[in-house]
Amino acid sequence: MANSKYIVIFITTEAGEEAKLIARVLLEQRKAACINIVNGVSSLFWWQEKIDSARESMLIVKTRASLLDDVIQIVKEIHSNDVPEIIAFPIIGGNEDYLEWIGKEVF
Repeated sequence: MANSKYIVIFITTEAGEEAKLIARVLLEQRKAACINIVNGVSSLFWWQEKIDSARESMLIVKTRASLLDDVIQIVKEIHSNDVPEIIAFPIIGGNEDYLEWIGKEVF
């Protein structure tokens, strides 16, 4: 069952406290229903004309699609990177009870 009114957002952060800070702010402002923090992510990427690497944390944010712009704005205000990774994917299906719960928890 398609249900693209909900999304999952991936946000990478510096390893450590930055991930917890961003997660807490998004939750306190009711822009996310649930956030998983995956520590120990090894990232390789192009930056300033060369391949770079970093040890990061990954936030997996569940929210409404209509809140994406709010999430981006909040994260950009807090995040330590000049160009933070914030990418969103539509949720095309899943446990309807869980999806309804997401909708009830965010505004």
